[in-house]
Amino acid sequence: MGPAEGCTDAELLALIASDDRAALRELYERHQPWLAVRLRRRCNDSGMVAETLQDTFVAVWRGASSYRGEGDAGAWMWGIAVRRLIARMRKHSWPVGSGATQSEVGVVGSAEEQVLLGVEHGDLAGALHRLSPELRAVVQATVLDGLTTREAGRLLGIPAGTVKTRMMRARIEMRGALT
Repeated sequence: MGPAEGCTDAELLALIASDDRAALRELYERHQPWLAVRLRRRCNDSGMVAETLQDTFVAVWRGASSYRGEGDAGAWMWGIAVRRLIARMRKHSWPVGSGATQSEVGVVGSAEEQVLLGVEHGDLAGALHRLSPELRAVVQATVLDGLTTREAGRLLGIPAGTVKTRMMRARIEMRGALT
């Protein structure tokens, strides 16, 4: 058993912040499988998922010192991964309804990919930006980042019941803003 094995994720991130490659390897082995599955649910391009995973762990390597120990380390990494995926998808997007085929664009776009790409534009973006920071954080964590209520609660430092209540309020406010 290596020195990084048996450490908590927070301890691994502290070791990574001090340039410990064994700690990064351990963190990668723990989290890469579930991160890959979650990313694949949002993007059906395996190459893009692989590149996003690589970008994510490079960002973890470079930014480990920014992890403050608040919330679950896995939720922190998922936030990095989903932001990297969205950025990568923006670079490789094509016009919706363009009639382009998969071979013409080189990327297969799922409905979820198109929604993720459109979150920062149009009516949905306006409705999201009008939410209070507390409500927007819950929507970000549960809907956009795909975290469970429990994971979102850990990430945000609030009870799971509060996540549910805030999500209910956010839905009501967004429904009103979008009608």
